Amino acid sequence: MKLYSILIICLLFVACQQKEKEDIIPTDLAGKKEYLRQKQDELKSLEKEIKALEEEVIELDPNAKKKATLVTIDTIQLSNFERYTTLQGNIISDDLINASSSIGGRLLDIYVREGQPIRKGQLIAKVDLEAVEKQIGEIETSLELAKTVYERQKRLWDQDIGSEIQYLQAKNNKERLEKSLESIQLQLSKQNVYSPASGVVEREVRQAGEMTSAGGPILQILNTYKVKVVVDAPESFLGVVKRGQYVGISVPALEKEFKGKITQLGRMIDPANRTFKVEVALNNSKGEFKPNLLAEMLIKEFEQTDAVVIPLDLIQREVSGDEYVYVVADPGAEEWVTKKVYVQTGESYDNNIVVEEGLQPNDLIVVKGARQLLNNELITI
Repeated sequence: MKLYSILIICLLFVACQQKEKEDIIPTDLAGKKEYLRQKQDELKSLEKEIKALEEEVIELDPNAKKKATLVTIDTIQLSNFERYTTLQGNIISDDLINASSSIGGRLLDIYVREGQPIRKGQLIAKVDLEAVEKQIGEIETSLELAKTVYERQKRLWDQDIGSEIQYLQAKNNKERLEKSLESIQLQLSKQNVYSPASGVVEREVRQAGEMTSAGGPILQILNTYKVKVVVDAPESFLGVVKRGQYVGISVPALEKEFKGKITQLGRMIDPANRTFKVEVALNNSKGEFKPNLLAEMLIKEFEQTDAVVIPLDLIQREVSGDEYVYVVADPGAEEWVTKKVYVQTGESYDNNIVVEEGLQPNDLIVVKGARQLLNNELITI
């Protein structure tokens, strides 16, 4: 009781000293701000003095025990720590195919337009081969005459009438015209131009009525069934990412998240931004991934096994910069008190941090209520 009386007297003395001082409140805003800041500092100082006096009272009087603070604790366990980096990129398709005719001529019509989806083998254009059709007619007329001459020369030759040279000339002329007809008919069959692949018409190189050459592009087809996610990774990731490694893929516009395997790494560093390409091929059989769609790649850049990992908000910091946490001093004791433990921290990610030194497995760490605690303070769970 004597100690309590001393405490009360001290508090009254401090209060009286405060009253003796006349408070002059400034009228300007800057002065008022400074005045309130001083009052705040004085209040904090008084709270510290009261806290120190309470601790002295408890130490001098065993019967005057402070009420235990209610907290929540957790057991430290080793776990694996992983840190990821999200890189932004795009979905692209570089499978650009030219659709062309194998024979030159004027384009009669083009049956598809830019942006239109097409399938492999679809008719896309027709070439004017009127001259070829006329050639076929001429050859067919000549062939009928050649056949008639050949048949007559053959009958005469079979009867040992006429010369051998006349028979051979007639036969050769007939066979030559037959081969010419086959060749010209083959050209006529190439009048229709078909799509060499499925995809989307990216560009019309030629218009209806224009001339096209053999092998010259008429349309450019973008194969959207084979797309890939491409991001620019910093050169520091060269030792982190590997071909065949699985990464997380996110397409925000479609609200889709899935795993993908790195299929290609860039062979050079871009000197402008010191990055290299990382590619993940996607199956786009349903056509849901559009070229130039924004995508994100989640890459694991750091991993540590058997680490002490705790929530980042449990770490407290002194004015000096030293970091600490509160643990149970002696879990085997009848009453639990706190112990202030200084720690050395390492990597952090997603509100978790690795504690390199200071904590051991099976330590009991205070996870809730730690901000109001002091060292050697009585706690209850």
